[in-house]
Amino acid sequence: MLLTDATIISGAEATSAAVPLGDSETIPWERDLLTLFAQNQIKVILALPLFAALFAVVTLLWTPFHQSVTWFAAALGCQLIQYCLCRFYLRANPTKSKFHEWLGIMTASEFLTAACWSTPLFLLWNNASDLQHVYVVASLMVMIAARVMISANFMPIVIAGTGLMTFTVAVRCLNETGYLYAGLGALAIGCQIFFVMLARKLQETARDMFIFKAQKEELVTKLIVERDKAEAAKAEAEREKQRAEEASKAKSQFLATMSHELRTPLNAILGFSEIISREMFGRHEVSAYKTYANDIHNSGSYLLSLVNDILDLTRIEAGRRDMRDEPLNVIDSLEDVKNFVALKLKEKSQTLIFDIPEMLPKVMADRRAIRQIWINLLSNAAKFSPAGGEITVRASYRDTGEVAVSFIDNGPGMPEEEIETAMQAFTRGSLAVKKAVDGAGLGLPIVKGLITLHGGQFELRSKPGQGTEATVVFPLARVLSGPRAETIADAATSSSQRKLIAITS
Repeated sequence: MLLTDATIISGAEATSAAVPLGDSETIPWERDLLTLFAQNQIKVILALPLFAALFAVVTLLWTPFHQSVTWFAAALGCQLIQYCLCRFYLRANPTKSKFHEWLGIMTASEFLTAACWSTPLFLLWNNASDLQHVYVVASLMVMIAARVMISANFMPIVIAGTGLMTFTVAVRCLNETGYLYAGLGALAIGCQIFFVMLARKLQETARDMFIFKAQKEELVTKLIVERDKAEAAKAEAEREKQRAEEASKAKSQFLATMSHELRTPLNAILGFSEIISREMFGRHEVSAYKTYANDIHNSGSYLLSLVNDILDLTRIEAGRRDMRDEPLNVIDSLEDVKNFVALKLKEKSQTLIFDIPEMLPKVMADRRAIRQIWINLLSNAAKFSPAGGEITVRASYRDTGEVAVSFIDNGPGMPEEEIETAMQAFTRGSLAVKKAVDGAGLGLPIVKGLITLHGGQFELRSKPGQGTEATVVFPLARVLSGPRAETIADAATSSSQRKLIAITS
């Protein structure tokens, strides 16, 4: 399908602005059309001389030998000139500044060839009969058609070549009398008009072809550039990821090393401060020493718990946290932890309520990890709930087969935009900072890391003035319900029996 002139012109302009040359110039689609003409001319290098030879041989019937041979030599010379020029043009690959020079040279060579083929109308005409005149005109019409097919992609060359031959045929026929020559002249002019229209359509088709080709190449180039950019970005992302992993590993290693180095002197501080506070080697003459020793012991205990939290977090992040799964009753594990936080709840006159169904299935989990999750969440709830507040622990068996345990307090809550921050290590909410609530910001990250090791999820919902709800969700794969629970329980019992037999034997 051919484009309209406006579309073609705009497309050609867009293409010419996107086809770079070696010297950073750009060329329009005319350069590609001229290249196509040169390639076509080289392809027919043997066909046109053979046609000229056949024509010269036939003219020997009424023309002297030397005239026919002279014309044939001239035709060969013109053809050779065009061939050499086309070769030089293709090798030169001219830039925009030299394109018009080459266009003029090619047009001149075509005009020279047309002039050579027009000479038989005068040089080989006088001694011929009417039939031989028809042969000469018909041969020129064939040559005109051949030149149109070769140079149809470029109108200036078509006009320079076929236009001259048609003009000489018309002039020659007008100089003769009779209807035959009038008809031959009219036929030549009509064929020329048809050939020009045909050449124009062929040029538009070739032009559209080059435009689309250039647009496709430009698109492919852009896609290659974008692909290279994406690959470079991916490689950079991989390098950044590797650097981040190495930094995280180095951080974890540093924290683990420092934590171990701190635990040794801390244990000594805790032991000696406890001895001093209990006056195990005699009473203090100054009672303030006992108070100071208690303060030292409390501060050391807090620092030791912080060091333990750092160790737990580094093990979780490094994937070195040992997991020993066993069937676990949720209500029993919560009751065990209740005694651990009872003192904190009593100090602030807070109430702890368990809302747990009796038929809640067991879960397959690591007992120590779950105990730490319960302690962290209950401690957080007690820490941020007001005096006389209420903390509710609610468990449910969801329709999806998951078991969810929620810790709900009636504290001040936090803005939704701070929830994501609260899940990160060593970060605290604005309320904790404002009220100077103790803590290092490790409780929730440890909870999230431990439940993630179980394949579960940790959900945190909170709004200012409406309290906070922290939910731990055990996945379906860890919920022991139906025949699966009985099978795993039997396996656990058998394992315990085997251990007891091994100990007593």
